[in-house]
Amino acid sequence: MKKFASDAGSFLNRAKQYTEEKLGQAEKTEYEPAFEQLMAKAEKTRIWTEKIVKQTEALLQPNPALRMEQFISDKVQAGPVVRHTETEIFGQNLVEAGTDIGPGTSYGSALLKCGQMQQKLAEAEGKFIQSSVANFLLPLKNFLEGDVKAVQKEKKSLETRRLDLDAAKTKLKRTKPEHKEAVEAELRVAQVEFDRQVDTTQVILERIAGSQEHHLRNLNDFITGQAAYYAQCNQCMVDLQQQLGRSVL
Repeated sequence: MKKFASDAGSFLNRAKQYTEEKLGQAEKTEYEPAFEQLMAKAEKTRIWTEKIVKQTEALLQPNPALRMEQFISDKVQAGPVVRHTETEIFGQNLVEAGTDIGPGTSYGSALLKCGQMQQKLAEAEGKFIQSSVANFLLPLKNFLEGDVKAVQKEKKSLETRRLDLDAAKTKLKRTKPEHKEAVEAELRVAQVEFDRQVDTTQVILERIAGSQEHHLRNLNDFITGQAAYYAQCNQCMVDLQQQLGRSVL
């Protein structure tokens, strides 16, 4: 019961301090410039990482309905849903059409060759998506779920400690001299807890600041995979053009 009353009292003190700060009736402890810069950098990193993750998912799966279906399946199943890509389906249709029309005809033969090449493109696409998810998308998501969520939690705790500290400072200014000793003791405790929370938060902020080196490596892996994918696709189409050119002649 005493703890509940103490917690309620602390909450009211924070609310009062926050309100008075907004009204300009109470002073607010400012963080060191270097600490403010770390927080700003972490927030900028969070915002852009979230955007990059979202757009990468859209690139790898343009259909938003299928992206949502995959998200749900990942949450409720042990593994991802096996789904044929449009390229794979297109290739299969061409192969079936060529077989039905007749591989002995020029058109049927061409359909078979195009369908088989589309299937190769689909296989290359699948490998590109898998490598992109493993080497780029998942590391960014893990970063958001790990350090970013951790620093958000610590920043919230830091704001609580900061309000406690400033509430104690405000209380000391308004306390009569004969009661100042007890309030000064409260202020010292609040200062220690605030400083400790600043240190805890700074450790994670510095880790986030250094995360760009990891993100750069992930980005390089993605671009390497993308370059290899496009090169393979280009080679497939060059080969197909040559095959079709010979059949036309």
